[in-house]
Amino acid sequence: MMRCAECKGRLFCGLPQCPITSRFHAQVRAAARGREYMGSAPSVFVGSYGYPAVSAGPLMSADADSPPEWVARGLSIEDIVGIRAQTIRGSAQPAAISGQMQEIALSSAPLDVEAGFDRPVSFDLRFDGTVTPVGLSGTIVRLDVIDNARVSRVVDRITSDTDLPAAEACLSLGSDGVDVYQISRLMSVGLLGKKRRIVPTRWAITAVDDTVGTGLKQEIARLSPLTRIEVFSATLHGNTIAVILVPGDWRFEMIEIWGRRSLWAGEEESIVTDGERMKKRGYSPIAGAYYAARLAVLEYLGRTGRSGRAVVVRHAGSEYWAPLGSWVIREATRAAMSSRPVYCATLEEAMTRVDTAIRSPSWRAHSRLIPEMRSQKTLFDF
Repeated sequence: MMRCAECKGRLFCGLPQCPITSRFHAQVRAAARGREYMGSAPSVFVGSYGYPAVSAGPLMSADADSPPEWVARGLSIEDIVGIRAQTIRGSAQPAAISGQMQEIALSSAPLDVEAGFDRPVSFDLRFDGTVTPVGLSGTIVRLDVIDNARVSRVVDRITSDTDLPAAEACLSLGSDGVDVYQISRLMSVGLLGKKRRIVPTRWAITAVDDTVGTGLKQEIARLSPLTRIEVFSATLHGNTIAVILVPGDWRFEMIEIWGRRSLWAGEEESIVTDGERMKKRGYSPIAGAYYAARLAVLEYLGRTGRSGRAVVVRHAGSEYWAPLGSWVIREATRAAMSSRPVYCATLEEAMTRVDTAIRSPSWRAHSRLIPEMRSQKTLFDF
């Protein structure tokens, strides 16, 4: 099952459909299906299959498509899956509807649209570890935006600058308070960078987390280190996040544990580990969750004006029965970093706190950063 923990529904096994996620279809009530839609389109979606010849279109739903809002409303997994099962993913050649998609992505509030499909929309609920699931899909033959986009000054300024590289655009938007959810939409529809192109939503989500996080790393490298060891924890939708912050220069490690009989594990728990120094080598085997958790930790260090070394332990239990996307890890880690820290006198005390939070000490044997911090002294120790 280790392969499943790394794959998370991306079909590394070569099967036409993931046998794990397929069981969710029977648990979701399909929405009414028709050939016309008139209502809100809060977001956009660009597929990755067949890239660069991909399909794209609006996400149409009465919901705002805002994970922070879902968390604030206290929605359950069942609530969110029910909302997403009613969401329609429009599909067309990007060139045919690029203007409408860009209007939707630019707007700080959902726009109303009128859409016509070549046939009644069909039930096509898909799950994976990065993108939020969508229940319905249809091929668009007509799409009209009937609202005017509300575009903030910073978004208008950055998207109008065609000489600004995409990485710098992401960093500028992030530093001006635009959240990664809108930044990823802007990147996905080709509104950022010098050479602008459509980017699959899955790639854009992780690319924005990585890009904004990399920029924050450069900022905290110039900051003074933390003065104490801090431990944070929070649980969201069956995912418990525990974070140890230790004084020092930037190091990061994430240990992802899928508990027994959880989504991507069988009778034995599955554990995947990855880490970095100032530069990340290669794409993480933990996939989008790694970059989402790292971003939340870096946001905290940026807010507090400190540098540090971080060990993030994620434990996903059987309560997390449907993969909702990497936003769950981002928001769970943000919730942890917004909680009151527990100050620890020693690293061992901090590790014991993590054991209690995730109800298991099994993560310890998989950490590479903890032994390094135990054995090595740095300039910060003198």
